[in-house]
Amino acid sequence: MGKKKKKKSAPIFVISGGRGIAGNNLVQSILIQYPNNKIPVEIFGGVDSEETIFDIVMRAKNEGALVTHTMVDPELRHKVNELCNDFKVEVIDLMGDLAAYLDRNLDVEPLQHPGLYRELNQQYFDRIESIEFTLARDDGMSPQRLKEAEIVLTGVSRAGKTPLSVYLAMYGWKVANVPLVPGVQPPPELFEIDRNRVFGLHIGAGQLITHRIKRMQDWNNHRSESYIDQRSVREEIRNAMFVFDRGGFTIINVSNKPIESTANEILKHMSKRFMYRGRKLESPYHDQKPE
Repeated sequence: MGKKKKKKSAPIFVISGGRGIAGNNLVQSILIQYPNNKIPVEIFGGVDSEETIFDIVMRAKNEGALVTHTMVDPELRHKVNELCNDFKVEVIDLMGDLAAYLDRNLDVEPLQHPGLYRELNQQYFDRIESIEFTLARDDGMSPQRLKEAEIVLTGVSRAGKTPLSVYLAMYGWKVANVPLVPGVQPPPELFEIDRNRVFGLHIGAGQLITHRIKRMQDWNNHRSESYIDQRSVREEIRNAMFVFDRGGFTIINVSNKPIESTANEILKHMSKRFMYRGRKLESPYHDQKPE
């Protein structure tokens, strides 16, 4: 006797006039309570017409999907509920009851503006997105996606690329960093992106060796002697300067500088070269305005 065919999980549709993030987060926070549920969730964002709602409901009917929604426009909210009821599609209005309660009890007209929460908290969302981007591109990872970075840092090991990258990311900048390793050619993508976004971190040999010795002690790391050999380190720094010169990168001397000072110097260059809608340059450096 053959195995009983496992029933396919019906999908959940999340309809929103904005990006659908709030509705999706709510659905996912409930689904996580049911391990290995394998229920597909599909987001339909930017829904602003009855025609679009009709098409989604018809698809839900054909696929046996559950419709959930966070529509703030009362007419469109009503339309979703109405069409689902007419075509016998199961529907859950994730905000209708709360909105109706507030309408009854508050002497305030609702703005009915989709995505307003995200707009008001854009700096926070920028910061989270930038940190995730930066961590995914730390230490030369995904060089083929360097062109997506707003700032690219490059330099020898222990020049401070990672902490500086994360610091800049905390203020909404998407940063990638590329290590320069002796005997290894830099990725070709480093020389294909806009050189005005690339910063070479230069550090004195003495301070670099100090950083490397501390790193080896902290991690009980037994790297080769050349890693802290003065002649080898000076050669490594010199080769890095050749790379900076080849790419036409902006050289930032990080020797004996706090991370805040180095970040400030980089952002001064960025503010002169690019326009950024005014958000990112507000954070730690209120006196630095884009030109």
